[in-house]
Amino acid sequence: MRRFAGSLDHSERLDHLRVAHLTDLHVGRVTPFNVQKMAVRLTNEARADVVVITGDFVCHSQLYLDQLTEVVASFDAPVVCVLGNHDYWAGAAEVRRALLRGGAEVLSNEHTVLKLRGQELQVVGLDDAYTGHASLESATRGLRSDLPTLGLSHIAEEAEALWSRGVPLVLSGHTHAGQVTLARLHELAIGRLAGHKYVHGLYGNRATDGAVYVGAGVGASVMPVRLGERGRRELTLFELGHAPGSFVEPFGEQAPGRGRKPSPRLQYLRAAKVIKKERHRALLRRKNGG
Repeated sequence: MRRFAGSLDHSERLDHLRVAHLTDLHVGRVTPFNVQKMAVRLTNEARADVVVITGDFVCHSQLYLDQLTEVVASFDAPVVCVLGNHDYWAGAAEVRRALLRGGAEVLSNEHTVLKLRGQELQVVGLDDAYTGHASLESATRGLRSDLPTLGLSHIAEEAEALWSRGVPLVLSGHTHAGQVTLARLHELAIGRLAGHKYVHGLYGNRATDGAVYVGAGVGASVMPVRLGERGRRELTLFELGHAPGSFVEPFGEQAPGRGRKPSPRLQYLRAAKVIKKERHRALLRRKNGG
């Protein structure tokens, strides 16, 4: 569990709201279900006012959607979330229905206003950019400048565009912090090789231009190996209403890597993968008489 203040803008507009951020649950056979239940227990013990989850709820299949619903329904606070690439690969419609059955609100390029302890918090949710489903224009259309705002995006690099639209803090995931953070291997694998500017932790400036936090995640999609302090399974608490520097944090803002934007061909291949998997599922349903 890591605890941070919100942005300076939040401290000027809010008395205090506690946001619990989880990401990359990957409910399925790779991550023990006891891990999911512990994440819920720790979140509830922290008495969060709202829980936000930034995508990748499943792990390669739809076999564990009932468990996903159980996890989401077990939080004591309202749950707001956005989808990630694994959700689209496994079937976004089915994952979304499982989340809704659990009582979560799923934001797909849209924003909502939450009323929490007599205060209003505007939450903007970008759909998954990795698979080509993000739309900044749709997500921020009609965004109110008079309300404190929080952004959600599975891919952290999308935060930069949200900052320019008046969103001072964005929460994200996707990278799992590299899972192995010994000898800075996560910066090599996720940063230089995969091309991400934001690998894990806090980037930007919460007092001026905007900041993004990349969570290490709860689950795993391939191997459940986590080595190194920064790569541990993570629940992050953001105290909106507390100014940056008002209490000791695990670490501060850090400089981003160089990053590398995906080429048009890579973007096409990522989008095509979603379509291919959806067609395969539709074919199986027809064969099985569904």
